[in-house]
Amino acid sequence: MGLTFTYWLIKSSKEQKAMDIFASVLLSSSLLLFCFVFSDAADSITQSQSLKDIETTTLVSKDGGFVLGFFSPGNSTNRYLGIWYHKIPGKTVVWVANRANPITDLSGVLNVNSSGSLVLLGQNSTFAWSANQTKEARNLVVQLLDSGNLVLREENKENPENYLWQSFDYPSDTWLAGMKLGWDLRIGLDRRLTAWKSPDDPSPGELSWGFELHNYPEIVMKKGSKKLLRSGPWNGNFFSGMPELQATPLYNFTFVSNKSEVYFMFEMIKKSAITRAVLNQSQEQYQRYMWIENKEEWSKFLYLPKDKCDSYNLCGPFGNCITGEAPVCQCVEGFKHKSLETWNPEEWYKGCERSKKLSCQDKIGFDQFSGLKMPDTTHSLLNESMSLNECRVKCLSMCNCTAYSNSDTRNGGTGCAMWFGDLIDIRQMTANKQDANSQEVYIRMPDSGQVLKNKQKRRVIVIVVVAIAVVFGVLLIPYCIWKRKSLRDNMENNVMLDQNIEFQSEDIEVPFFSLATIVTATNNFSTDNKLGEGGFGLVYKGTLTDGHEIAVKRLSRSSIQGLNEFKNEVILIAKLQHRNLVRLLGYCIEGEEIMLIYEYMPNGSLDSFIFDKTRANVLDWSMRFNIICGIARGLLYLHEDSRLRIIHRDLKASNVLLDSKMNPKISDFGMARIFGGDQTEGNTDRVVGTYGYMAPEYAIDGLFSVKSDVYSFGILLLEILSGKKNRRSFHPSQGLNLVAHAWNLWKDGKPFELIDTCLEENCILLEFARCLRISFLCLQQHHEDRPNMSSVVMMLHGESSLPEAKEPTSLVGKKFSSSSKNQSPSTNEITVTLLEAR
Repeated sequence: MGLTFTYWLIKSSKEQKAMDIFASVLLSSSLLLFCFVFSDAADSITQSQSLKDIETTTLVSKDGGFVLGFFSPGNSTNRYLGIWYHKIPGKTVVWVANRANPITDLSGVLNVNSSGSLVLLGQNSTFAWSANQTKEARNLVVQLLDSGNLVLREENKENPENYLWQSFDYPSDTWLAGMKLGWDLRIGLDRRLTAWKSPDDPSPGELSWGFELHNYPEIVMKKGSKKLLRSGPWNGNFFSGMPELQATPLYNFTFVSNKSEVYFMFEMIKKSAITRAVLNQSQEQYQRYMWIENKEEWSKFLYLPKDKCDSYNLCGPFGNCITGEAPVCQCVEGFKHKSLETWNPEEWYKGCERSKKLSCQDKIGFDQFSGLKMPDTTHSLLNESMSLNECRVKCLSMCNCTAYSNSDTRNGGTGCAMWFGDLIDIRQMTANKQDANSQEVYIRMPDSGQVLKNKQKRRVIVIVVVAIAVVFGVLLIPYCIWKRKSLRDNMENNVMLDQNIEFQSEDIEVPFFSLATIVTATNNFSTDNKLGEGGFGLVYKGTLTDGHEIAVKRLSRSSIQGLNEFKNEVILIAKLQHRNLVRLLGYCIEGEEIMLIYEYMPNGSLDSFIFDKTRANVLDWSMRFNIICGIARGLLYLHEDSRLRIIHRDLKASNVLLDSKMNPKISDFGMARIFGGDQTEGNTDRVVGTYGYMAPEYAIDGLFSVKSDVYSFGILLLEILSGKKNRRSFHPSQGLNLVAHAWNLWKDGKPFELIDTCLEENCILLEFARCLRISFLCLQQHHEDRPNMSSVVMMLHGESSLPEAKEPTSLVGKKFSSSSKNQSPSTNEITVTLLEAR
């Protein structure tokens, strides 16, 4: 705001003098008006000034980001002195001075009194709050900094950051960038978050978030004195139970632990981004928000606890909580449930005990465990100068030492942490065993030599059994040959039956179901029992006489899959055992009927949820992220951890089934291929799979490898994030499919516009952004640029940095020199067979 005036040149000296006086008065008025206008936007007050509620004056930080003033929260009429965001609509309060002592009228005054103390006075000049600075000084200034930190300092001090007091040392419920969360051990200052009692009452609630000062410190969320959540100790990169709290492209974290201080702090890399962490009493959560300017709203992108396994000590001593398992509480290997007969959620707290009791006189060793959240450090010791071997020797020498580990995973692992007594609050963070930053823990066990002897005994037994089976098989071959010849001679016109007998002579490791059993179970293949239809044929629900529910895949005569694909699926799935792969219960091949019997998945296929506007609401972000991770673990098992190296070749949303707890299970192995030995890729003239999910090198040249499945996973990941099919055209004029649309949003800095609309309220933005970047890496045009599934699993759990992705590629909407035939529609996809162009 300013005044504009014109100064004319007047020839008359008398008039000249008059105009000079007029101009002087006008200029003085302008300056007074300038001072008046901006006095309310000052960022500081001196010892001779005050901030009064009755005048509705405020302090505003120099950059205009924060404001200090008086306010009434929610529906309350009480008055509080607080700090809130200045440029953000509404009043998002980040700090409150007189939390426990509200002022009931507009009499509040903030000033520095004659003794140099910062005080807030209320009714009848009574103390409502005061800053407990420890040093006395003169010429004091109260200033609101751009960080949102209110400080008391000496005026004209050479070191302006030598604060006598600062609000960052006394946080309320909000953690801001640059604010230390933790202890100043020199003065016994504990900086911890405490939640508001309610939106109308900012007084300290029961919920708190701060450091527990054990020998090996960690963050703990408490409700009163009860622990609700524990971060696990810092391992040099992140807290072992909270990999979410580590450096990202958005912000950096700093952890300091020494004799003077123990604190954790974050700093924004992109200064324009606005984030805050809040402790929420009603939801009992630590929540992190980002301000989305174009939507003018706070978006929650992280919350803890994130799942049941984050609950403190859910599974008791030596219990390992594993998300996706049933039950979630398992025992660490070498231990057994204390209450095996009544093992249920009410009994989990009792935990586990050693399968074989140990005494100090026993010969003992240590078993290595990877991917675990480190146990509660209440009873622990830390020596940062010890090597891992020295740590082992020290733990071995102490009878009550239960486990040991490196305290820092960087530089190959340094330092020594030891635990004593029961190991509490363990959970499985990741199945990965090769992460360079993983923190292995070594748990005291019976002598490994004796364990080795037991394993050798079991190995001898297995070898003997296998040898007997081989001999029996050799003796059986002549009989089978004779039987085949006899059948061929007697039934020349029944080719299908001949194939059936040939199939039944294979080494199948699953039970055979009679046709009569299946007919009874499916009510004679009643249409009421029909679950769906795919390239294989119809799928029916059935119930066996013992009450078990099953799913029956019935090969149709017009199916593009034949007996070879059927045989392939039976043999493959029979050899695969993983919680994220569908379980084959048996098969039926009788007359012209060819059927597979699976465990029944009550929630059907993934595509029936993510592509349905109504059912999509069932899958919140937590569920979708769990599904993504489960599919990734299932593929990792197929590619690296199973007895065979399997390439699925038809991974898509309709081939992912969901059990009663919405856990994903990969299904339909009719197109899968086995790799042996060191084989990493193959070539085929008969390209099979689903249009839109196929990697370009496979669709065009028939080259397939584990990276072909990685590509399909990338497409599937995008579809889960967006709730949209890859084949959909987003810009018809430009021919953009989902991949191109997502990449354009990413390049334009608008990645969150891709989020499925039903996830907007609960999506964790950092996890979403990480998943989106991973999908781009999986969709690289050249297969050597794509990560393998072990890397994908690490990246999903935030245990590995994400490389930059080049522009992804997709065949949808592009032409390539191949022809298709035998196309057969299914409920949600079109599975095609492509022949390589000659």
